[in-house]
Amino acid sequence: MKPTTLKLLLLCAAIGASPAALAAATLVQDVRVFDGKAVHERRSVLFENGVIANADFRGPPPAGTRVVSGAGRTLLPGLIDAHTHVFRWQELPVLFGVTTQVDMFTDLKLMKQAKQEMAQGSRHDHADLFSAGTLVTAPHGHGSQFGVVIPTITGPQQAQAFVDARIAEGSDFIKIVMESGYGMPSLDLATAKAVIDAAHLRGKLAVVHIGNEKDARAVLEAGADGLVHLYPGESGDAEGLARLAASRGAFVIPTFTVLESMAGWRGDDLLANPALAALLDKDGQAPLKARYGNKERAAMLVAPKLVTAAMLKAGVPVLAGTDAGNPGTQYGISMHRELKALVEAGLTPVQALAAATSEPARVFKLGRRGRIEQGYKADLLLVEGNPTADILATRRIVEVWKDGESANRLREGQRQAVAKAAQEKGKGLALPPDGRISRFSDQALASPFGMGWGPSTDSFAGGKSTVALATGAALADGQVPLAINAKVAPGLPYAWSGVAFMPGAQPMQSVDFSTVKAVRFKVRGDGKTYQMIAMSQGVQIPGAKSFVAGPEWTEVTVPFSELKGIDPASVTMLGFNAGPQPGDYRFELADVRLLTQ
Repeated sequence: MKPTTLKLLLLCAAIGASPAALAAATLVQDVRVFDGKAVHERRSVLFENGVIANADFRGPPPAGTRVVSGAGRTLLPGLIDAHTHVFRWQELPVLFGVTTQVDMFTDLKLMKQAKQEMAQGSRHDHADLFSAGTLVTAPHGHGSQFGVVIPTITGPQQAQAFVDARIAEGSDFIKIVMESGYGMPSLDLATAKAVIDAAHLRGKLAVVHIGNEKDARAVLEAGADGLVHLYPGESGDAEGLARLAASRGAFVIPTFTVLESMAGWRGDDLLANPALAALLDKDGQAPLKARYGNKERAAMLVAPKLVTAAMLKAGVPVLAGTDAGNPGTQYGISMHRELKALVEAGLTPVQALAAATSEPARVFKLGRRGRIEQGYKADLLLVEGNPTADILATRRIVEVWKDGESANRLREGQRQAVAKAAQEKGKGLALPPDGRISRFSDQALASPFGMGWGPSTDSFAGGKSTVALATGAALADGQVPLAINAKVAPGLPYAWSGVAFMPGAQPMQSVDFSTVKAVRFKVRGDGKTYQMIAMSQGVQIPGAKSFVAGPEWTEVTVPFSELKGIDPASVTMLGFNAGPQPGDYRFELADVRLLTQ
């Protein structure tokens, strides 16, 4: 029987929906339903006012109800990505059926805005967000290198105050980084355990980012509620680790998508699907094309597959999370790769779908979502075919609903915008005839396009390096050199200081360099080794090529093909840097050109 208006309003209040933005009634009729746990071959599901009114509706549609045919289709709960980093592209997840994101580290302002929108019931165009806020890491440890200045922790005695500060900021759970062996400082086990205990004292989950089996065992023994990554490798004691996780009641989020990026693997090209690719413009596609690993090393994926299979066998909850925000990933769309990767690792399609719906909702205590049941949030995904038998069917999206509102308008608007951008796209940036991008003078560090030249140091990542730029006397060919006096400070494993060229009109805006074959420049200096680097959209690790700045002017040519992992069609920055070894450096740069042949 159809609930009364009063009951529906009470249900809305229970899940945080605002009556001011309630959605009209919709009936998905005669459809296969995966309710988050089980499959029902033929049901009709009625939802209105942002909630599911009847998960097994029978009889004629109520007056005024929109009826959607379910023939040959499957209705799923909206997908939940259990591991993301939501710093941008908030418009994308819903387009691909991801209606909730569990965020492991984001900007506090963005997190608070999302929470406010959820409380007001106005977040229909964006996925709901549950977040750890600021992660817990050591000074200069993993998480401190992304250009966001964050507080860090040095010892167990700081744990409770640190956790309380995160909760006061709005963190829904506590995310800890313990990652030894990667060239960056890491929390010690005593500190990690103290943070876990502090989180539990306040009734919060404590989840841990680890990078190897040893650290995974240590944090599970210390009481961690879950591992938010698995680790790359070729072997290990998968069954022993799974038994430990099971005995501690922990869960695991393998994050195959980012592990495949680390392994340089490109076997499942989501962009080869025209329907998916049509929703991403050039900048949106760039992160999917990028990889952490410049060379494919499939053996690195052996251990995470073995561990996932062992966890499944041991009864450990396995959740679907992509680590979106990293190279090789993109918000929303990458969930469809993660689901297939879970199936390849041994989950059945039904288990993989539960890992992306009901299981993260249960584990992270996300309220009435992740299921198709009366009173649950009307976050829904309708696809052609049967993903409970063929997981690839999740990619054949018919319609998405967020808070009961159809995302058809959003999806069609995105398609049109992407198509328009593709039509307007030229054949690469129009370069000056001589290709020269350095037009230095004693008045300005000019360039023929973009924001141009400026100092670049590690200060935005918490480093202490400095640089001074000054022009010198013109060379015989009339070119004015730029002197870079750099001081690289200790403290960061990736410290740098130098000069950068921004080709876009705004910071880190991408520019199409697809016609550029190489960068040529003149250099002289103190005899030390430097790096020319390039960044492209969606890439966090630059492509780099070393050069020596000797006492005499030398011409250096760097082919773009040697800047591994960089997409020439979406370059965001070129740099000439000293470091990472601490010390004083001095070199001069002149006549920088982009070569097209």
